[in-house]
Formats: sequence, C-alpha cells, structure tokens
Amino acid sequence: MTRPLRAHFDALLFDLDGVIYVGRTAVPRASEAISAARAEGINCGFVTNNASRSADEVALHLNEIGISASPHDVITSPQAAVALLSAYVPDGSPVLVIGGAGIETALLAGGYRPVRSLADDPAAVMQGFSPDISWRDLALATFAVRSGLPWIATNPDLTFPTADGIAPGNGALVRVVAETAGREPDAVAGKPEPPLLHEAVRRMAAQRPLMVGDRLDTDVAAGARVQLPTLLVLTGVTDLQALLAANGAERPTYLGADLSVLDRPYPSGSRDGQWSVVGGARARVVEGRLEASVPVGTDPWDGVRAGTLACWAAADAGEPVDLESAARLLKDGTVGSAPGA
Repeated sequence: MTRPLRAHFDALLFDLDGVIYVGRTAVPRASEAISAARAEGINCGFVTNNASRSADEVALHLNEIGISASPHDVITSPQAAVALLSAYVPDGSPVLVIGGAGIETALLAGGYRPVRSLADDPAAVMQGFSPDISWRDLALATFAVRSGLPWIATNPDLTFPTADGIAPGNGALVRVVAETAGREPDAVAGKPEPPLLHEAVRRMAAQRPLMVGDRLDTDVAAGARVQLPTLLVLTGVTDLQALLAANGAERPTYLGADLSVLDRPYPSGSRDGQWSVVGGARARVVEGRLEASVPVGTDPWDGVRAGTLACWAAADAGEPVDLESAARLLKDGTVGSAPGA
C-alpha cells in the first residue's frame, strides 16, 4: 500500500472501550487519527457493545475528549437488540430491563415500554451492562428467564476495560443468569453476532467499511462474520500473547499499536521459505521458538506483524509455539521501542 491505510475504506467503524477511550480518558492519538480520516471524507461510526449509556451520552463523552460526534454516529448494542424484539413480542410490549439507562432509551425509541419489575407483566427480558447491576437485578433476570420469557442479551463481552484494569463485562453477568436459569439467551445483538455491525454499515451507508477494535473474540470475530476487514489495536483488552494465539476468524486483517496506524501505508506480508516477511522484518518459528530479524531502520511494528504471521503459520502447520517467549521477544524487541507505530 502506498496510500494511508484509512484511504482504502469509505467508513471506519470504531469500537469504543479500549480503542477510543478507557474509562473517561482518551486513548492517545485516537482523536488525531479520526480527524485525519474525516478530513478526507471518510465516515466514522462508533460501534459499542456497552449498553450502560445511550447514544446521546456516548456522543457527549466523545465530544468531551475532543472527538466530534453526534448521536447518529453512535451505534449501540441496545439499538441492535431492540431491532430484534419484533421477532419475539408485539410492538409496544413491556420489556424487563436488566442493565443501564442505555437500554431504556433504545426501547423507548423503538416504541417499547421499559419496566423494572415482574409486577409490570413484561413480555421479554433485555440484559445489558451496567456498573450498578446488583444481585437482586440478576435474581430478577433469573426469575423472568426461568418463567420462559424471551431473553435478549445486548452483548457477550466477558470482560470490560477500566482505568483500574480489566473487570467483569456483560457476558460474565449473562453467564450467571444462564447457569442459574438453565438456558441460553434467545438472541445476542452485539459483537461478535452480526446485528450490530449490520446496523452500523447501514447507518454509515458504507460500501468499503473497516471494523476497528481491541478484542479478538468480539470486534475481530464480528468483522469476520459479516465479511469485513478488521484492524486490531493493542490499546485495550488484547495483549501480544493472545494475538499470537489467535485462530481462524479471530485473526485480524491489520495490526497496530494504536489508531495512528491508519495514518500510514500498511505493509503487505509474504512468505519466503520458512520466513514470514513484512517490510524489512523477517520472522520464523524453529522448534517451537520464534526467531525475528528487524534490521536497524525497519519499522519496529513490522517485526510484530512478521512475528505474528510466523506464529500463525506454525500453528496452522500443527507446530507447537512457545507463545509466552514469542510475546516477550516481540515486546522487548519492538513494541516497547515504538509505542506509537
């Protein structure tokens, strides 16, 4: 590629938590990358599994951290979940909310009536993330689900990145209800399931979209399910060792430290005998150990990309790889020396 990576797409679909911000803090270089894309006429949508806030609240947060956004630019998992309800209940039905205000807002916008009690005779249950969910909320969800009501989960994320570290996400809370009630949700709206990205592509009127995220099991897998190319950035949940271990649909098309990777041409990868080659960097796996060559003057992140391709090639060939030592080699030799590459 001789053009910046962003120039190959007409829409960029960004995950939020771990990509644009962590908690209330903006991820470095995110705002600049988004501004540069918009200056070239590329649509930017913000696609989030987090159900705790409405699209208006998310847009306000984005503007507070220096990223211009309207509610139309924000596509939430509750919005996608509400679009699924018509297959289960009549329009306007009461729906039991287990989660934050973002679910209530989406239900009201879709013409449904959000309720918080079984006494309101709900026709379905919608469960999404909120940091304020309590044991009583989970018990209420279990009672409703065990009674046979249709149950829609906004998203399956097991973890949630915070300023203090990785915390339990909605998927972990859904598992509590599923294990206790003895059944799975009837539908899941958020990534990696297709509904959320289908809505995002439709709203952005995209012909050549790129899905950008920090998670293999949701962002990258979702892109693969709807046949979109994906970019993984290492500013959130996924670390190098998890990346090197990725299989199948959880392998991203592109890889970068942060969103500034969109601002530069992206190197193509190739194979040269045993070696995976990206730019001037070369890597291979020999007897389970990763070897890498990143000459002086070579983009250090090309070493990470070459090392990743080498580990994937070895795994596909059935060769065991010492992933811990491989991740340590790439981090010590490349990532740490070029945090903004």
